[in-house]
Amino acid sequence: MNRSLRINRIVSIALMTAVICVLSPFAIAIPVSPVPISLATFAIYLTVIILGWEDGTISVLVYVLLGFAGAPVFTGFTGGAGKVLGPTGGYIIGYIFLAFIEGAFVDGARKTRTLLGMVLGTIVLYVFGTVWLMRQAGLTLVAAFSAGVLPFIVGDIVKMMVALFVGTKIRNALVKSNLI
Repeated sequence: MNRSLRINRIVSIALMTAVICVLSPFAIAIPVSPVPISLATFAIYLTVIILGWEDGTISVLVYVLLGFAGAPVFTGFTGGAGKVLGPTGGYIIGYIFLAFIEGAFVDGARKTRTLLGMVLGTIVLYVFGTVWLMRQAGLTLVAAFSAGVLPFIVGDIVKMMVALFVGTKIRNALVKSNLI
């Protein structure tokens, strides 16, 4: 890989990490759940569509590490190990799995395959987050599922559709311009 391509790759990863960091803190608390509605999953869907599996997953990993180190990039402009190890930490760690699984379906794929990757990645995110929430908050599986999954399904489907439309257009423009 020549120097120019390496620089483009690093800049692309950093830029999409910044997008995740900017969008993720904005959240709406919901009374039925300790898990707020946020734009984090949308930002991750978008990042992976634009960058592909490897660079998209690296971008999400950097985001999680920044938050773990204390940068206020998680919901409600929070950060730190306490947030990652708290009741919603399973969802934060699950973002890495979401990116990896979505990415496995994205590279060179049609939109239906990309959508399948987003759905499968989100299911793994839900499972990981729900089990973590159940353990950390002392909830039953049904209660954790009701609080950590049910209120988010419709919104995540909408986020997937918007990310698929917008992300595909951005990726195509960047590929056409030889930027990624």
